[in-house]
Amino acid sequence: MPKQKTHKGLKKRVKVTATGKVKRGCCNGGHLMSGKSAKRGRKVKGTAIVKGAFSKKIRIALGE
Repeated sequence: MPKQKTHKGLKKRVKVTATGKVKRGCCNGGHLMSGKSAKRGRKVKGTAIVKGAFSKKIRIALGE
């Protein structure tokens, strides 16, 4: 069985922490921010943790 290749697009978008959790950026903060409230802008600037079984799938796609 050959090795699993790393999903390069996903590698640029998420980071695995030292404890094995997956961090991702929040959505809807790329452009058109002038029409959104400042509170919303501050919220989408940060990061979030991927929940549940989906984080396991992400780690497999990253080859971890």
